[in-house]
Amino acid sequence: MAYTWTASMETGNQLIDSQHQQLIQAINDLLAACREGKGKDVLYPTLDFLASYTVKHFGDEETLQVKSNYPDYPNHKNLHTNFVHFVQDLSAKIKAEGPTTLLVTQVTRGIGDWLVNHIQKEDTKVANHIRSAAP
Repeated sequence: MAYTWTASMETGNQLIDSQHQQLIQAINDLLAACREGKGKDVLYPTLDFLASYTVKHFGDEETLQVKSNYPDYPNHKNLHTNFVHFVQDLSAKIKAEGPTTLLVTQVTRGIGDWLVNHIQKEDTKVANHIRSAAP
């Protein structure tokens, strides 16, 4: 199952939307690599990119939240921290065990579905706050 970027995921912030699109593409690349039985030379760099880019993206997003005094920042940051740990743990499992059906399902539900839901619910709240807080 591939994820498609839709208007319902747009926050209106060009940097954040661009990064979200790159994360969606990385998830799709990871799912394709697992589905097609790609070797470590494709799978591992994709996992590494997803893990590192998630950290970068969340850092950028949190900086915007702090600058705009987003009131739910502590909770949002906690959601990010938990997700980063989940991605890191899942990456380690895939590297240790290979892309088993269970792990691919966890990529879909635990990473892809989580990210889409997070963008549509939490990140749109942040984007609305940033727009309303702008001078």
